[in-house]
Amino acid sequence: MSASSVHSLWTTAAPVADKFPTPHIEYAQLSPVLIVFAAAALGVLVEAFLPRRSRYTAQVGVAAVGLAAAFAAIVALADKGYGTTKAHIAAMGAVAVDGPALFLQGTILLVGFVAIFTFAERRLDQRAHGNRVDSFAAQGSAVPGSDQEKAAVRAGFTSTEVFPLLMFAVGGMLVFPAANDLLTLFVALEVFSLPLYILCALARRNRLMSQEAAVKYFLLGAFSSAFLLFGIALLYGYAGTVSYSGISAVIDGTAPMNPALASTTGNDALLLIGLAMVTMGLLFKVGAVPFHMWTPDVYQGAPTPVTGFMASATKVAAFGALLRLLYVVLPGMRWDWRPVMWGVAIITMLAGAVIAVTQTDVKRLLAYSSIAHAGFILAGVIATTPDGISSVLFYLAAYSFVTLGAFAVVTLVRDAGGEATHLSRWAGLGRRSPLVAAVFAVFLLAFAGIPLTSGFAGKFAVFKAAAGGGAMPLVIVGVISSAIAAFFYIRVIVLMFFSEPKADGPTVAVPSVMTSTAIAVGVAVTLVLGLAPQYFLDLADKAGVFVR
Repeated sequence: MSASSVHSLWTTAAPVADKFPTPHIEYAQLSPVLIVFAAAALGVLVEAFLPRRSRYTAQVGVAAVGLAAAFAAIVALADKGYGTTKAHIAAMGAVAVDGPALFLQGTILLVGFVAIFTFAERRLDQRAHGNRVDSFAAQGSAVPGSDQEKAAVRAGFTSTEVFPLLMFAVGGMLVFPAANDLLTLFVALEVFSLPLYILCALARRNRLMSQEAAVKYFLLGAFSSAFLLFGIALLYGYAGTVSYSGISAVIDGTAPMNPALASTTGNDALLLIGLAMVTMGLLFKVGAVPFHMWTPDVYQGAPTPVTGFMASATKVAAFGALLRLLYVVLPGMRWDWRPVMWGVAIITMLAGAVIAVTQTDVKRLLAYSSIAHAGFILAGVIATTPDGISSVLFYLAAYSFVTLGAFAVVTLVRDAGGEATHLSRWAGLGRRSPLVAAVFAVFLLAFAGIPLTSGFAGKFAVFKAAAGGGAMPLVIVGVISSAIAAFFYIRVIVLMFFSEPKADGPTVAVPSVMTSTAIAVGVAVTLVLGLAPQYFLDLADKAGVFVR
């Protein structure tokens, strides 16, 4: 090829190359996410190269330091004003750095940090393997595996892979409520969902139930992801962009019009169907009716520490993403989506509360309780006011720590078959272990919304916001649902303190420092947010402004 030909090709291609902007990434503003993913990658290297006996301490240390450093980065960003005056869109329009994003990311990091203590207890049933090794030895049979592996199994160091999985899940959850375009939203959803599918299958004592729960979660999660992806495609076909601000501008009619947009925006079918599909994908993660079918089975089958983390952190991330979608992309369509969300909220509150009354398993009862709470939080979402945003943020923070603490207590009540989750086994627990029963009663009272607990402050905030937003009938349904829910919470308390303990009843394991810390944090947050909630309500109010 001649020199003149090469020069001709270069001059022809140069204008095309100029059309691609130079990437600009604000690493400091994305530092919380980058720190968590770096810790997750380091955890993978630890799992691959460190000896088995050294992995446990190293993994706990890496995860704890990573989450603490990421939370410090959140505090630094908030202190510099990125949650209020300096809020803007980072990573070339992909991630929002604003008040709701920082508040929810901070909540997720604190939840993940406390969850480390329950994961570190090693109750993902390594004990079953230790018992299996000991039974082989007692029978005089050859014990499978090397001497080092047997010692590690007895020590309980067989599930250290849960820590990098936890970190990857937390990293995806940090991006999910901050995503400012639909593709980033979808990628974040998959990043935190895939580790959760694996974590759900790690209960080795009840391997069949655990793997069944993981498969159900995976299959239904794949369906929800497909709906979300189809919705993204339809919204892109309608607006010609996946950016939240771009879609909002097209909906409001402020975007520059061209022949392509004129042909797609003339028919709202793409917009309405796409919106419905994306919302369905988010409501699945929230656990709202009728997208809740996975919740009780997965909560029951997954290892209890995983259930506690999933029940709290996933709700925070999913509601954050739902808030951003409805308040940033679709504020001009509130008269279209509000009636639908009214119906979803009412059905969710009533179905969760009524079906929970019939449950005989503690974990399934807490699962339906979480469904009812999703309905209560939706009441704040429907308010479409600044008070609605702040009340949802406060409720999510309060609910997360109550949930973590409740599931941490469930891990302590055990019998020969493992965790004793059937309610009949909890009869007389208050006489066997008054302290454990009293702590669990505090969490149940918070779930019920009894005054002086964080549950009461959260419910009062969301119901007040809903009433101020013109949704008084929804508040009435919420109060009725709360009364129904209070019945089965108090029924458990009566069972623990006013029933005779059975001779063959379960024992309460002596909690380690790790589990005791997780439970103590849950109790402290529950009481502090119930007795003195105003500071945290003000904090949520300051953080309740989305950047567009």
